[in-house]
Amino acid sequence: MIKKIDIKNFKVLENGKFECSNLNLFSGINGMGKSTALQTLLLLRQSYKNGYLKNNGLALKGNYVDVGVGKDALYQSAKREEIIFSLEFENNNTIDWDFAYNSDSDILPYKNQAPENIDYESISLFNQNFQYLNAERFVPEKFYDRSDFEVVQNGNIGNKGEFVAHYLSVYGNELVSEELCLKNSRSNTLIHQVWAWMGEITPGTKINVEELKGFDAVRLEYQFETNDGFTNEIKPSNVGFGLTYVLPVIVSLLSAKSGDILIIENPESHLHPKGQSIMGKLLALVSKLGVQLFVETHSDHVLNGIRVAVSSGIPSSNVKIFFLHRDLNSSEHFSKISCPKLDSDGRIDFWPDGFFDEWDNNLMKLI
Repeated sequence: MIKKIDIKNFKVLENGKFECSNLNLFSGINGMGKSTALQTLLLLRQSYKNGYLKNNGLALKGNYVDVGVGKDALYQSAKREEIIFSLEFENNNTIDWDFAYNSDSDILPYKNQAPENIDYESISLFNQNFQYLNAERFVPEKFYDRSDFEVVQNGNIGNKGEFVAHYLSVYGNELVSEELCLKNSRSNTLIHQVWAWMGEITPGTKINVEELKGFDAVRLEYQFETNDGFTNEIKPSNVGFGLTYVLPVIVSLLSAKSGDILIIENPESHLHPKGQSIMGKLLALVSKLGVQLFVETHSDHVLNGIRVAVSSGIPSSNVKIFFLHRDLNSSEHFSKISCPKLDSDGRIDFWPDGFFDEWDNNLMKLI
Protein backbone atom coordinates (compact mmCIF):
# COMPACT_ATOMS: atom_id res chain seq x y z
CA MET A 1 0.00 0.00 0.00
CA ILE A 2 1.14 3.52 -0.81
CA LYS A 3 1.51 5.58 2.37
CA LYS A 4 2.63 8.87 0.89
CA ILE A 5 2.82 10.62 -2.48
CA ASP A 6 5.15 13.60 -2.99
CA ILE A 7 4.92 15.57 -6.23
CA LYS A 8 7.24 18.45 -7.16
CA ASN A 9 6.89 20.76 -10.16
CA PHE A 10 4.20 18.76 -11.95
CA LYS A 11 1.51 20.85 -13.65
CA VAL A 12 -0.31 22.86 -10.93
CA LEU A 13 1.40 21.05 -8.05
CA GLU A 14 4.53 22.89 -6.99
CA ASN A 15 5.02 20.75 -3.91
CA GLY A 16 2.10 18.38 -3.36
CA LYS A 17 2.14 16.00 -0.42
CA PHE A 18 -0.54 13.38 0.12
CA GLU A 19 -0.60 11.16 3.22
CA CYS A 20 -2.61 8.20 1.96
CA SER A 21 -4.81 5.49 3.45
CA ASN A 22 -7.17 2.84 2.06
CA LEU A 23 -9.76 5.17 0.54
CA ASN A 24 -8.33 8.42 -0.82
CA LEU A 25 -10.86 10.95 -2.03
CA PHE A 26 -9.71 13.83 -4.26
CA SER A 27 -12.05 16.81 -4.58
CA GLY A 28 -11.95 20.43 -5.65
CA ILE A 29 -13.25 22.73 -8.36
CA ASN A 30 -12.20 22.13 -11.94
CA GLY A 31 -8.57 22.72 -12.83
CA MET A 32 -7.22 22.55 -9.27
CA GLY A 33 -5.10 19.40 -9.60
CA LYS A 34 -7.29 16.42 -8.72
CA SER A 35 -6.43 14.67 -11.96
CA THR A 36 -2.80 15.79 -11.65
CA ALA A 37 -2.41 13.83 -8.43
CA LEU A 38 -3.86 10.68 -9.99
CA GLN A 39 -1.86 11.18 -13.19
CA THR A 40 1.32 10.88 -11.16
CA LEU A 41 0.49 7.26 -10.39
CA LEU A 42 -0.75 6.59 -13.92
CA LEU A 43 2.39 8.07 -15.50
CA LEU A 44 4.62 5.87 -13.36
CA ARG A 45 2.66 2.75 -14.28
CA GLN A 46 2.47 3.79 -17.93
CA SER A 47 6.21 4.37 -18.08
CA TYR A 48 6.92 1.00 -16.48
CA LYS A 49 4.59 -0.85 -18.84
CA ASN A 50 6.14 0.96 -21.82
CA GLY A 51 9.60 -0.16 -20.74
CA TYR A 52 10.90 3.34 -19.91
CA LEU A 53 10.77 3.64 -16.14
CA LYS A 54 13.48 1.15 -15.22
CA ASN A 55 16.27 2.85 -17.14
CA ASN A 56 15.10 5.69 -19.37
CA GLY A 57 12.60 8.03 -17.73
CA LEU A 58 8.96 9.13 -17.81
CA ALA A 59 6.63 8.52 -20.77
CA LEU A 60 4.14 11.39 -20.92
CA LYS A 61 2.00 9.73 -23.60
CA GLY A 62 0.58 6.23 -23.47
CA ASN A 63 -2.43 4.02 -22.80
CA TYR A 64 -3.23 5.53 -19.41
CA VAL A 65 -2.71 9.26 -19.83
CA ASP A 66 -1.54 11.83 -22.39
CA VAL A 67 0.00 14.85 -20.67
CA GLY A 68 1.62 16.15 -23.86
CA VAL A 69 5.28 17.18 -23.79
CA GLY A 70 7.66 18.55 -21.19
CA LYS A 71 6.38 22.13 -21.29
CA ASP A 72 2.88 20.82 -20.56
CA ALA A 73 4.09 18.82 -17.57
CA LEU A 74 6.40 21.27 -15.79
CA TYR A 75 4.90 23.61 -13.19
CA GLN A 76 5.08 26.98 -14.95
CA SER A 77 6.76 28.81 -12.04
CA ALA A 78 9.21 26.03 -11.22
CA LYS A 79 12.44 27.26 -9.68
CA ARG A 80 14.30 24.23 -11.02
CA GLU A 81 13.66 22.49 -14.32
CA GLU A 82 12.91 19.07 -12.90
CA ILE A 83 9.89 16.97 -11.99
CA ILE A 84 10.16 14.69 -8.96
CA PHE A 85 7.77 11.92 -7.95
CA SER A 86 8.23 10.10 -4.63
CA LEU A 87 6.24 7.19 -3.22
CA GLU A 88 6.51 5.85 0.30
CA PHE A 89 5.14 2.38 0.97
CA GLU A 90 3.82 0.67 4.11
CA ASN A 91 7.18 -1.05 4.67
CA ASN A 92 8.64 2.50 4.94
CA ASN A 93 10.57 2.05 1.70
CA THR A 94 10.63 5.19 -0.44
CA ILE A 95 11.31 5.45 -4.17
CA ASP A 96 12.30 8.79 -5.73
CA TRP A 97 12.07 9.41 -9.47
CA ASP A 98 13.84 12.63 -10.53
CA PHE A 99 13.18 13.59 -14.15
CA ALA A 100 14.97 16.23 -16.21
CA TYR A 101 13.10 18.80 -18.29
CA ASN A 102 12.81 18.58 -22.05
CA SER A 103 10.30 21.14 -23.28
CA ASP A 104 9.32 19.54 -26.59
CA SER A 105 9.67 15.83 -25.85
CA ASP A 106 7.07 13.41 -24.54
CA ILE A 107 9.87 11.48 -22.81
CA LEU A 108 11.49 13.03 -19.74
CA PRO A 109 14.87 11.38 -19.06
CA TYR A 110 16.25 10.84 -15.59
CA LYS A 111 18.12 13.85 -14.28
CA ASN A 112 20.91 11.73 -12.84
CA GLN A 113 20.18 8.02 -12.85
CA ALA A 114 17.24 5.68 -12.48
CA PRO A 115 16.42 4.27 -9.03
CA GLU A 116 18.32 1.03 -8.54
CA ASN A 117 17.39 -2.38 -7.14
CA ILE A 118 13.64 -1.83 -7.43
CA ASP A 119 11.47 -4.94 -7.66
CA TYR A 120 8.67 -3.28 -9.61
CA GLU A 121 6.66 -6.47 -10.04
CA SER A 122 6.23 -6.76 -6.27
CA ILE A 123 4.43 -3.38 -6.19
CA SER A 124 0.69 -3.34 -6.95
CA LEU A 125 0.99 -0.09 -8.90
CA PHE A 126 3.11 -1.90 -11.47
CA ASN A 127 1.77 -5.47 -11.49
CA GLN A 128 -1.59 -7.10 -12.24
CA ASN A 129 -3.13 -6.07 -8.91
CA PHE A 130 -4.23 -2.80 -10.47
CA GLN A 131 -7.30 -1.38 -12.18
CA TYR A 132 -7.87 2.08 -13.62
CA LEU A 133 -11.24 3.40 -14.75
CA ASN A 134 -11.21 6.58 -16.79
CA ALA A 135 -13.97 9.17 -16.42
CA GLU A 136 -14.72 8.55 -20.10
CA ARG A 137 -16.12 5.03 -19.90
CA PHE A 138 -17.67 2.89 -22.60
CA VAL A 139 -21.12 3.79 -23.85
CA PRO A 140 -24.19 1.56 -24.27
CA GLU A 141 -23.77 -0.78 -27.22
CA LYS A 142 -25.44 -3.96 -28.42
CA PHE A 143 -22.15 -5.88 -28.45
CA TYR A 144 -18.90 -5.45 -26.53
CA ASP A 145 -15.31 -6.39 -27.28
CA ARG A 146 -13.64 -9.40 -25.77
CA SER A 147 -9.93 -9.70 -24.95
CA ASP A 148 -8.31 -12.85 -23.63
CA PHE A 149 -5.14 -10.87 -22.98
CA GLU A 150 -6.76 -8.21 -20.81
CA VAL A 151 -9.48 -10.30 -19.17
CA VAL A 152 -8.13 -13.85 -18.90
CA GLN A 153 -4.41 -13.17 -18.60
CA ASN A 154 -4.44 -9.85 -16.71
CA GLY A 155 -7.83 -9.92 -14.97
CA ASN A 156 -8.53 -6.42 -16.26
CA ILE A 157 -11.73 -4.82 -17.54
CA GLY A 158 -10.00 -2.07 -19.54
CA ASN A 159 -9.32 1.58 -18.77
CA LYS A 160 -12.78 2.52 -20.02
CA GLY A 161 -14.48 -0.63 -18.74
CA GLU A 162 -14.81 -1.79 -22.33
CA PHE A 163 -14.21 -5.46 -21.45
CA VAL A 164 -16.63 -5.63 -18.52
CA ALA A 165 -19.08 -7.88 -20.37
CA HIS A 166 -16.30 -10.32 -21.25
CA TYR A 167 -15.05 -10.14 -17.64
CA LEU A 168 -18.49 -11.07 -16.30
CA SER A 169 -18.79 -13.96 -18.74
CA VAL A 170 -15.44 -15.35 -17.52
CA TYR A 171 -15.55 -14.58 -13.79
CA GLY A 172 -19.28 -14.30 -13.11
CA ASN A 173 -19.31 -17.42 -10.92
CA GLU A 174 -16.36 -16.34 -8.76
CA LEU A 175 -17.21 -15.64 -5.11
CA VAL A 176 -17.27 -12.09 -3.77
CA SER A 177 -15.89 -11.26 -0.31
CA GLU A 178 -18.57 -11.85 2.31
CA GLU A 179 -18.24 -8.28 3.62
CA LEU A 180 -19.44 -6.90 0.28
CA CYS A 181 -22.36 -9.25 -0.26
CA LEU A 182 -25.91 -7.96 0.01
CA LYS A 183 -28.27 -10.29 1.85
CA ASN A 184 -31.09 -9.92 -0.66
CA SER A 185 -29.00 -11.50 -3.44
CA ARG A 186 -29.35 -15.00 -4.87
CA SER A 187 -25.79 -16.01 -3.99
CA ASN A 188 -22.34 -14.59 -3.27
CA THR A 189 -21.17 -15.04 -6.85
CA LEU A 190 -19.95 -11.99 -8.74
CA ILE A 191 -22.82 -11.93 -11.22
CA HIS A 192 -25.48 -12.15 -8.51
CA GLN A 193 -23.78 -9.49 -6.39
CA VAL A 194 -23.56 -7.24 -9.45
CA TRP A 195 -27.31 -7.72 -9.89
CA ALA A 196 -27.85 -6.90 -6.22
CA TRP A 197 -25.74 -3.74 -6.14
CA MET A 198 -27.08 -2.55 -9.49
CA GLY A 199 -30.52 -3.20 -8.00
CA GLU A 200 -29.70 -0.76 -5.21
CA ILE A 201 -29.37 1.88 -7.92
CA THR A 202 -32.24 0.71 -10.15
CA PRO A 203 -34.46 -1.88 -8.39
CA GLY A 204 -34.80 -5.32 -9.95
CA THR A 205 -31.87 -5.01 -12.36
CA LYS A 206 -30.61 -8.22 -13.96
CA ILE A 207 -27.68 -8.39 -16.37
CA ASN A 208 -27.20 -11.12 -18.95
CA VAL A 209 -23.93 -11.65 -20.81
CA GLU A 210 -23.20 -14.14 -23.57
CA GLU A 211 -20.03 -14.73 -25.55
CA LEU A 212 -20.80 -14.93 -29.25
CA LYS A 213 -18.66 -17.68 -30.68
CA GLY A 214 -17.02 -16.78 -33.96
CA PHE A 215 -17.77 -13.05 -33.61
CA ASP A 216 -15.11 -12.08 -31.04
CA ALA A 217 -17.78 -10.17 -29.14
CA VAL A 218 -19.95 -10.40 -26.04
CA ARG A 219 -23.63 -9.56 -25.90
CA LEU A 220 -24.91 -7.66 -22.86
CA GLU A 221 -28.58 -7.06 -22.15
CA TYR A 222 -30.71 -6.02 -19.19
CA GLN A 223 -33.89 -7.37 -17.64
CA PHE A 224 -35.96 -5.87 -14.84
CA GLU A 225 -37.94 -7.73 -12.21
CA THR A 226 -41.73 -7.34 -12.14
CA ASN A 227 -44.54 -8.99 -10.18
CA ASP A 228 -44.74 -11.62 -12.93
CA GLY A 229 -41.02 -12.39 -13.25
CA PHE A 230 -38.70 -10.43 -15.52
CA THR A 231 -39.17 -8.21 -18.53
CA ASN A 232 -37.91 -9.23 -21.93
CA GLU A 233 -34.22 -8.59 -22.54
CA ILE A 234 -33.50 -4.92 -23.26
CA LYS A 235 -30.50 -3.57 -25.15
CA PRO A 236 -28.18 -1.21 -23.21
CA SER A 237 -28.95 1.57 -25.69
CA ASN A 238 -32.59 1.40 -24.57
CA VAL A 239 -31.75 1.63 -20.86
CA GLY A 240 -30.70 4.68 -18.88
CA PHE A 241 -27.11 5.70 -19.62
CA GLY A 242 -26.14 5.56 -15.95
CA LEU A 243 -26.54 1.80 -15.58
CA THR A 244 -24.05 0.96 -18.29
CA TYR A 245 -21.70 3.73 -17.15
CA VAL A 246 -21.58 2.49 -13.55
CA LEU A 247 -21.39 -1.22 -14.37
CA PRO A 248 -17.56 -1.39 -14.70
CA VAL A 249 -17.18 0.55 -11.44
CA ILE A 250 -19.30 -1.94 -9.51
CA VAL A 251 -17.64 -4.94 -11.15
CA SER A 252 -14.13 -3.66 -10.42
CA LEU A 253 -15.02 -2.92 -6.78
CA LEU A 254 -16.67 -6.29 -6.15
CA SER A 255 -13.75 -8.10 -7.82
CA ALA A 256 -11.00 -6.30 -5.89
CA LYS A 257 -8.79 -8.25 -3.49
CA SER A 258 -6.61 -7.21 -0.57
CA GLY A 259 -3.46 -5.50 -1.84
CA ASP A 260 -5.08 -4.27 -5.07
CA ILE A 261 -4.94 -0.64 -6.18
CA LEU A 262 -7.95 0.91 -7.92
CA ILE A 263 -7.97 4.37 -9.48
CA ILE A 264 -11.49 5.51 -10.34
CA GLU A 265 -12.46 8.83 -11.88
CA ASN A 266 -15.94 10.18 -11.17
CA PRO A 267 -17.72 6.99 -10.07
CA GLU A 268 -20.87 9.08 -9.66
CA SER A 269 -21.21 9.94 -13.36
CA HIS A 270 -24.81 9.73 -14.66
CA LEU A 271 -26.17 8.41 -11.34
CA HIS A 272 -29.06 9.91 -9.40
CA PRO A 273 -28.30 11.14 -5.85
CA LYS A 274 -29.31 7.89 -4.13
CA GLY A 275 -27.13 5.91 -6.52
CA GLN A 276 -24.20 8.23 -5.83
CA SER A 277 -24.64 7.73 -2.08
CA ILE A 278 -24.71 3.95 -2.54
CA MET A 279 -21.49 4.24 -4.53
CA GLY A 280 -19.90 6.00 -1.55
CA LYS A 281 -21.01 3.17 0.73
CA LEU A 282 -19.54 0.51 -1.57
CA LEU A 283 -16.24 2.39 -1.86
CA ALA A 284 -15.98 2.50 1.93
CA LEU A 285 -16.79 -1.20 2.30
CA VAL A 286 -14.16 -2.18 -0.26
CA SER A 287 -11.55 -0.08 1.51
CA LYS A 288 -12.04 -2.20 4.63
CA LEU A 289 -10.79 -5.28 2.75
CA GLY A 290 -7.24 -3.94 2.33
CA VAL A 291 -7.87 -2.55 -1.15
CA GLN A 292 -6.38 0.88 -1.81
CA LEU A 293 -8.63 3.25 -3.73
CA PHE A 294 -7.80 6.60 -5.31
CA VAL A 295 -11.06 8.29 -6.27
CA GLU A 296 -11.70 11.63 -7.96
CA THR A 297 -15.19 12.97 -7.36
CA HIS A 298 -17.35 16.08 -7.56
CA SER A 299 -20.20 14.45 -5.65
CA ASP A 300 -21.24 15.44 -2.14
CA HIS A 301 -23.52 12.38 -2.24
CA VAL A 302 -20.51 10.07 -2.67
CA LEU A 303 -18.83 11.85 0.23
CA ASN A 304 -21.94 11.54 2.38
CA GLY A 305 -22.30 7.85 1.52
CA ILE A 306 -18.76 7.36 2.80
CA ARG A 307 -19.57 9.37 5.94
CA VAL A 308 -22.60 7.20 6.67
CA ALA A 309 -20.51 4.05 6.16
CA VAL A 310 -17.96 5.39 8.66
CA SER A 311 -20.69 6.14 11.18
CA SER A 312 -21.84 2.52 10.70
CA GLY A 313 -18.46 1.00 11.54
CA ILE A 314 -15.93 1.60 8.77
CA PRO A 315 -12.78 2.94 10.52
CA SER A 316 -12.46 6.68 9.94
CA SER A 317 -8.70 6.15 9.61
CA ASN A 318 -9.43 4.26 6.37
CA VAL A 319 -10.53 7.50 4.69
CA LYS A 320 -8.39 10.42 3.57
CA ILE A 321 -9.94 13.48 1.96
CA PHE A 322 -7.90 15.86 -0.17
CA PHE A 323 -9.41 19.18 -1.21
CA LEU A 324 -7.36 21.00 -3.83
CA HIS A 325 -7.80 24.74 -4.19
CA ARG A 326 -5.88 27.84 -5.27
CA ASP A 327 -4.99 31.12 -3.61
CA LEU A 328 -6.72 33.57 -5.93
CA ASN A 329 -4.59 36.42 -4.59
CA SER A 330 -1.33 34.75 -5.59
CA SER A 331 0.48 35.68 -8.79
CA GLU A 332 1.44 32.02 -9.24
CA HIS A 333 -0.96 29.35 -10.46
CA PHE A 334 -0.43 26.49 -8.03
CA SER A 335 -2.77 24.37 -5.95
CA LYS A 336 -2.91 24.04 -2.20
CA ILE A 337 -4.07 20.90 -0.43
CA SER A 338 -6.42 20.85 2.55
CA CYS A 339 -7.25 17.61 4.35
CA PRO A 340 -10.60 17.61 6.16
CA LYS A 341 -10.81 14.69 8.59
CA LEU A 342 -13.65 12.34 9.48
CA ASP A 343 -14.38 11.22 13.03
CA SER A 344 -15.98 7.90 13.97
CA ASP A 345 -19.46 9.44 13.64
CA GLY A 346 -18.78 10.53 10.06
CA ARG A 347 -18.50 14.19 11.00
CA ILE A 348 -15.99 16.41 9.21
CA ASP A 349 -13.73 18.58 11.34
CA PHE A 350 -13.66 21.61 9.02
CA TRP A 351 -15.15 22.70 5.71
CA PRO A 352 -12.80 24.79 3.56
CA ASP A 353 -14.43 27.40 1.35
CA GLY A 354 -15.61 25.64 -1.81
CA PHE A 355 -15.53 22.15 -0.28
CA PHE A 356 -18.95 20.65 -1.13
CA ASP A 357 -20.67 23.76 0.24
CA GLU A 358 -22.80 24.78 -2.73
CA TRP A 359 -25.95 23.20 -1.25
CA ASP A 360 -25.62 25.41 1.83
CA ASN A 361 -24.72 28.44 -0.28
CA ASN A 362 -27.84 28.07 -2.42
CA LEU A 363 -30.02 27.27 0.57
CA MET A 364 -28.97 30.50 2.25
CA LYS A 365 -30.01 32.40 -0.89
CA LEU A 366 -33.46 30.78 -0.74
CA ILE A 367 -34.09 31.50 2.92
